[in-house]
Amino acid sequence: MAASLSSLTSSFSSLSFSSHVSQRPHALTLPPSRVSKLTTFPSLAVSASSAAAAVSPAEPETVDLRRLVKSRLPGGFAAQTIIGTGRRKSAIARVVLQEGTGKFIINYRDAKEYLQGNPLWLQYIRVPLITLGYENSYDVFVKAEGGGLSGQAQAISLGIARALLKVSEDHRQPLRQEGLLTRDSRVVERKKPGLKKARKAPQYSKR
Repeated sequence: MAASLSSLTSSFSSLSFSSHVSQRPHALTLPPSRVSKLTTFPSLAVSASSAAAAVSPAEPETVDLRRLVKSRLPGGFAAQTIIGTGRRKSAIARVVLQEGTGKFIINYRDAKEYLQGNPLWLQYIRVPLITLGYENSYDVFVKAEGGGLSGQAQAISLGIARALLKVSEDHRQPLRQEGLLTRDSRVVERKKPGLKKARKAPQYSKR
């Protein structure tokens, strides 16, 4: 009887000791999770502030260009003397020339930024001035609307060529020889009923 009591007491003591040991890992694993949650917020705040700082500098440039255009063109585009209107597809460009250093400003933005740095579109708008050797003699201010960037670039080219005629009538012959005074009248052909597009027909089925 005494042996059975001693064995029971030893088993109880071993169970209580094991329960103390098993409780410790839970107490140790809780604090790191709380610390990790607290440390994630400052990094998010820093990244958000850096992103806001990266976006904000682009706005003052647009404001400065808008002020520059308004100071250079008192009364707006319609009040200027050297002005030309160009069209291509559904795009319309109103162009004003002023003596300057060769700046191109389209819709209050730099031409390279507005035309996405496309070398072909940038070449379109410079060809009339390069033909006459005026690439560094005039500043170009443009208000473009309608169509896409390709159509707007070609409309700007025609508008510059027409504005150069108001500078001197002697510019007509060299501009005409390069085909810069001809309005490109090509537009997309309309869709026809019964066809998929303007001319594309559905596949023929005999039966």
